[in-house]
Amino acid sequence: MERLKEKYLQEITAAMMQKFNYKNVMEVPKLEKVIVNIGMGEAVQNPKVLDGAVSDLKIVTGQKPVITRAKKSIAAFKLRAGMPIGTKVTLRSSRMYEFVDKMFNVVLPRVRDFRGISPKSFDGRGNYTLGLKEQIIFPEIEYDKVDTIRGMDIVFVTTAKTDEEAKELLGLMGMPFADR
Repeated sequence: MERLKEKYLQEITAAMMQKFNYKNVMEVPKLEKVIVNIGMGEAVQNPKVLDGAVSDLKIVTGQKPVITRAKKSIAAFKLRAGMPIGTKVTLRSSRMYEFVDKMFNVVLPRVRDFRGISPKSFDGRGNYTLGLKEQIIFPEIEYDKVDTIRGMDIVFVTTAKTDEEAKELLGLMGMPFADR
């Protein structure tokens, strides 16, 4: 963790300042937070399925997840406002850097047929969203104790103004983008 943070403070800052001609160190974008989210549509019929997702997220991130609730009622899905429909964790500071380091160096290379992640998932404001199909690629999760395979969304929120700056920042941090 400290290794990535120190690397960020020195090497990444210098490279970003040179490439984008920043005049001040404070202009250099940084990773603000990482949000890990598991949406559970089946929690409408059976709220108990959230327990497995909460425990998986707690093991993966090292932080207690928050249960997310529906904002609106949708009759077609038999969903009422306030019903639990997922769980999420917001990582900042040292836990964020630990998770990012583990994500780029251990987890993503374990994905089957991994050729790099798509550089097209930026939102236009410098944030990147990555979807994983199964939680068992994390080394902390024991395959025998998994009740169901569930996917998750991981959002990297940066202070970058453009997607190009954010891509350069995440690339320098070690994100394995596919060469296209």
